Amino acid sequence: MSDEHNEIVMEGIGVSPGVVISRAFLLTSEEERYVEREIEADEVPREKERFEQALVATRHQIHDIQQQVSAAMGQDNAGIFDAHLLVADDRSFVDEVLRGLSEQKRNVEAVLYDVAERYSKALAQIDDEYLRERAADVRDVTRRILRNLSGKSRSEISDLQAPCVVIANDLAPSETATMDKEKVAGFATDLGSPTSHTAIMARALGIPAIVGLHDVSVRVSADDEVLLDGNKGLLIIHPSAERLEHYGQMVESRRHIESALAELRDETAETRDGYLVLLSANIEKPGDVDAVKSNGACGVGLFRSEFLYLSRDALPDEEEQFAAYDEVARRLAPDPVVIRTIDLGGDKFLSHIRTAPEMNPFMGWRAIRFCLAQPTIFKTQLRAILRASASENVRLMYPMISSVSEVQQANTMLEEAKEELRANGQTFNEDIEVGVMIEVPSAALTADRIAPHVDFFSIGTNDLVQYTLAVDRVNEQIAYLYEPTHPAILKLIRTTIEIGHNHNIWTGICGEMAGNPLMVPLLLGIGADELSVSPSVVPMVKDVIRKLKYTQAEELALQAQAADSPQEVLDLCRQLTQEIAPEIIELIE
Repeated sequence: MSDEHNEIVMEGIGVSPGVVISRAFLLTSEEERYVEREIEADEVPREKERFEQALVATRHQIHDIQQQVSAAMGQDNAGIFDAHLLVADDRSFVDEVLRGLSEQKRNVEAVLYDVAERYSKALAQIDDEYLRERAADVRDVTRRILRNLSGKSRSEISDLQAPCVVIANDLAPSETATMDKEKVAGFATDLGSPTSHTAIMARALGIPAIVGLHDVSVRVSADDEVLLDGNKGLLIIHPSAERLEHYGQMVESRRHIESALAELRDETAETRDGYLVLLSANIEKPGDVDAVKSNGACGVGLFRSEFLYLSRDALPDEEEQFAAYDEVARRLAPDPVVIRTIDLGGDKFLSHIRTAPEMNPFMGWRAIRFCLAQPTIFKTQLRAILRASASENVRLMYPMISSVSEVQQANTMLEEAKEELRANGQTFNEDIEVGVMIEVPSAALTADRIAPHVDFFSIGTNDLVQYTLAVDRVNEQIAYLYEPTHPAILKLIRTTIEIGHNHNIWTGICGEMAGNPLMVPLLLGIGADELSVSPSVVPMVKDVIRKLKYTQAEELALQAQAADSPQEVLDLCRQLTQEIAPEIIELIE
């Protein structure tokens, strides 16, 4: 038997990057304790009522978690809990429990547990990773219902007094979403995969995490010292002095680098030879303004306005929207704020608006298509944005444009909204800049037709890559095909920027490419005028820009244009970044 002080190295799947050295908090497997008992026929109605009340409480709790996650991390992450609501609302699931009560004459806890186990085991055996993950959703919701039936709550994580690494057999997405980052320094689990909702929540929260360690929950004891490396997927129990020294030096080095980057907050994003770039931030809510300022971004290049519409029972009215847009505009003035009109659809439909099911909603009735078909909703938002433009730093942008006619229709509605405001004597910027997102190949290929109708382009590389290469970037089986440096993507970006400049309009980039420090020199060399990235990434991007010569960026762009493969381009990008900003390579790799 190994001595307790011997180092134990376990390898799993790193799903959220970061290095943590801390004490372990062992979260024992939660097996809901309940007494199985037989019931009399006259007790059945009472048991059914208990079940219905527990369901109501469960739905409210899931809704509350959704709202917390939406406010903290955005609706994309909050949407994870739609699957939980579907379980709680599944009539076949609910009816089977109710029927079991009547037929089996057992208490509701026992019947519910058996039904849930049958559902989750059936899902776990399906040869589809996504559906297998839904087994965890069924178990998570069942645990919550059982807790509501018994009045018990699992409070160990929320009661933590000091930072630690949580060790568990598994964690439910709802538990991960409500973790306190000040107390949970990281977590490691026996189960899980990169596509599990728990992994997605860990990345969104920025909590270092490892899953798929198989038996970590039985090999770690409470208060063991552990080292968690989320980058490499390593969990080290009782790390040796040499290991601690090595990682300590690495952590200290990262701390120094991040401290130096923080000093760039008030500096401009300008290359060594004088090429000035507008470095903006992407936000989802007014509360994100603090992060924009603290990280040194110059305004907002993408305000995802749809957050105002989601996780609620009714549409936001004009006043509520105006208050949100106006707050951001005033707090950031005179820096620009680009507000994207609602990008609803795909996986972000309003629950209270009935829509027909679609085979492929991401290529269906969404974004500008939805807005043009819902003029009342669209014009309400346009009026709110126009009113906020009185600050004169607000710009407006239409998402997912695929044709000139869509721009013309949207502009017509914008003019109608302006006329309505004039009639009411309300002030706004008559010359508000209007732009479009170029994220559909047809828009990039007809940018010369669109340009005369707008004041700027903003290239959304996430969807542009997805639609151009026919690759669903969340599909693990084909994730290797999602390549932003593919020659076709670079050609579409270059063509769009050149057309914009030929029409005297600026072009920004607001997708993940803009926030990847390795690709920043390439985008500048192609001619991007603006980059809009997550606030936390701004310091790294700014550092690369300030250590770069524009002539180097131009040379890189020429080399990339002649390259045959995406990997060749990526290698060129990494080579230049290593040359000018090795500290950034250390941070991201």
